[in-house]
Amino acid sequence: MAIKILANDGISETGKVALEREGFEVITTKVAQNQLVDYINKHSIDALIVRSATQVRKDIIDGCPTLKLIGRGGVGMDNIDVAYAKSKQLHVINTPASSANSVAELVFAHLFTGVRYLHDANRNMPLEGDQRFNELKKNYNNGAELRGKTLGIIGFGRSGQAVARIAIGLGMRVLAYDPNVQEAVITLSFFDGQETSFTVKTVAKEQLLMESDFITLNNSPADGGYVLDEEEFRMMKDGVGVINLSRGGALNEVALIEAIDHGKVAFAGLDVFENEPNPAIQVLMHPQISLTPHIGAATNEAQDRIGTELAAQIVTLLK
Repeated sequence: MAIKILANDGISETGKVALEREGFEVITTKVAQNQLVDYINKHSIDALIVRSATQVRKDIIDGCPTLKLIGRGGVGMDNIDVAYAKSKQLHVINTPASSANSVAELVFAHLFTGVRYLHDANRNMPLEGDQRFNELKKNYNNGAELRGKTLGIIGFGRSGQAVARIAIGLGMRVLAYDPNVQEAVITLSFFDGQETSFTVKTVAKEQLLMESDFITLNNSPADGGYVLDEEEFRMMKDGVGVINLSRGGALNEVALIEAIDHGKVAFAGLDVFENEPNPAIQVLMHPQISLTPHIGAATNEAQDRIGTELAAQIVTLLK
């Protein structure tokens, strides 16, 4: 009998094909959270794959004796009770490498947006571009270049290193902080097959906060506390740009807005929010914040890599 996999939040076609080629049965029916236990038991599901929508808590782990594996398509596993699942001898897997480049490119989408006021211009041009063109031009005519500036990267795992790769390519100075990483080799690969490598040593968090022109959060706070709070904002340069693509709870949004309103922070770019999926209205309406709805890993290329990476791990563990 075929091993059954429920991809409850979907899986890329490449991942599905890779699993089916190995003889697995892949079900992509979207089952409501409160019906998951019944569905898994009724269909004798062996593996449950989720993204961020489905919660895999104690009730599912305890209530579904056929489950052997839980997979998360992506990096963060906040929606899975990982330690409990492992204590029940379930395999728990994720795909930390697959989305790093997509996340890094969105960091720079927010950075370019912030230094050239695109988020605000794109709000105002449709409304007033025909009436107040010259006035708007004046409002947005003191943009900045990223080249030659210092980028502070908090969290120097795969995503943080992918951010560093782009930053170095743009001619930026990179400062990185990560208590678990001492240094990393960043390799730039070019269209003609040439490569060049740089060794980036991590620095103290205080140095990064004081010297960076822009700061990007690319880590998940292990302790659940704020990585950037009032104290950290006070240490930053005036006019800094702050980007958060890690976790909503990594950054104190109240402290951020206060820092923006007092001129400490020039702009912010947020892809994740404290009150997801209902972000605070003060954040959504702020003219100096560039906003995306948690789409860091949401590219076709990343979803294909996630699917194939999940498939490879599942084949290794269950076949």
